[in-house]
Amino acid sequence: MEPILNYINGAFLPSTSGLTLETVNPATGQPITTLPRSSAEDVGLATKAALKAAPTWANTTMEERMVWLHRIADALEEEAETIAQLESMDTGKPISLARSVDAPRSVSNFRFFAEFGREHVEPTFADHGAVNHVHRSPIGCVGLITPWNLPLYLLTWKIAPALLMGNTIVAKPSELTPMTANHLAKILTKLNFPKGVFNLVHGLGPEVGQAIVEHPEIRGLSFTGGTATGKIVAATAAPMFKKLSLELGGKNATIVLDDAPLEEMMDGIVRASFTNSGQVCLCGSRVLVDASIYDRFKSMFVEAINNIVVGDPSLEETVMGTVISKDHQAKVESYIELGQDEGGVVLTGGSAATCPVKGVAAEGAFLRPTVIEGLSHTARTATEEIFGPVVTLHSFNSEQEALDMANATDYGLAGSVWTADAKRGYAFAQGMDTGIVWVNTWLNRDLRTPFGGVKQSGVGREGGAWSLNFFSELTNICVKQP
Repeated sequence: MEPILNYINGAFLPSTSGLTLETVNPATGQPITTLPRSSAEDVGLATKAALKAAPTWANTTMEERMVWLHRIADALEEEAETIAQLESMDTGKPISLARSVDAPRSVSNFRFFAEFGREHVEPTFADHGAVNHVHRSPIGCVGLITPWNLPLYLLTWKIAPALLMGNTIVAKPSELTPMTANHLAKILTKLNFPKGVFNLVHGLGPEVGQAIVEHPEIRGLSFTGGTATGKIVAATAAPMFKKLSLELGGKNATIVLDDAPLEEMMDGIVRASFTNSGQVCLCGSRVLVDASIYDRFKSMFVEAINNIVVGDPSLEETVMGTVISKDHQAKVESYIELGQDEGGVVLTGGSAATCPVKGVAAEGAFLRPTVIEGLSHTARTATEEIFGPVVTLHSFNSEQEALDMANATDYGLAGSVWTADAKRGYAFAQGMDTGIVWVNTWLNRDLRTPFGGVKQSGVGREGGAWSLNFFSELTNICVKQP
């Protein structure tokens, strides 16, 4: 394939140094193409373009910007199959998943914010003989840094509201998965989107991401990624008083209460555990089951997992593809080994060497879905984020014990509760120390709702009005009435 280039001021450019990186297909281990290994100099060029474009873009009406969002959504919809193919190739996820989740969600992000902007009305407050008007203005130039697991899905989740609120953008996708961000830039070029409003700089996190965070004229930062990197972003940005939104890691609990109808819910629980090879920050990697149904649940859970078709991501029948890279495969395998060292028993799955996937290249980063039981809920394997197809299984004897176990991590992003009684599930969910809880469902997203975590899972919320608030500055204008 042709080399990927930076997208700055409407033009595709190599890095100023001329250095490049490779993006690799994790299913084959073979390079796909090259991308720029950019530097702070490239970030400076992109920021300069964004700042130059900012006044004109900010002075467009919200109605004009909504029209642009719909045009981008239309173009992404027309390119849905290409986007799915690129995403599957770049990430190793099954083509069926890329078609059903990644490509359509990228479209719906733009559609949603276009319609949400149309419906949104700024509040006014009358009191003490005056009317207070809430006025919004753009932040200016914002930095968007996104991870490799849902590349275009998460990038568009940030781009759409940032554009709607009149900001210009310097974005950095993961160097492991640059292809769909590059394709979006091509689409914007075809649409004659205003130059400099959206800029894309490829490269390594410590070189490009850090330069975005440090740039004094990038006034807002929305980052999705690992907690360790998020700490660096926060430590850098906080003294500069930048607006900051951090959506970080998770070690989410799936709680199965004693009345859960397992036959009806098992598919949903398995999906919550292993979608995208467990590489979704919202996946439930700790499954907590009432002791009275534990053995029955375990038998059904393992049987369902063993029916997951792991294989070539390009095949329609494949349900689970690879993890993102051989390096990440090694990390996940190290946790499987740690789990056994901590006294856990592998019920299904395991390392690639002990549980190979038939019919795929040895160079591919394939792992079978793995379940480990017998661990303390405070074991490292049960409390540290693995971000792969590994689930630990635990039993509890009371709802209070389940809550204590669910809350016994440094993370607090998401969770799910499964029960025959929705009211019981709702009451239980209120005790969970986390940003999102699903009852009898998982990854059921209403884009109007707040998205984000507590503790080491992040700072701030995005979605609906929360995104509009983050990507704008609010001024209260108090007008005394005659």
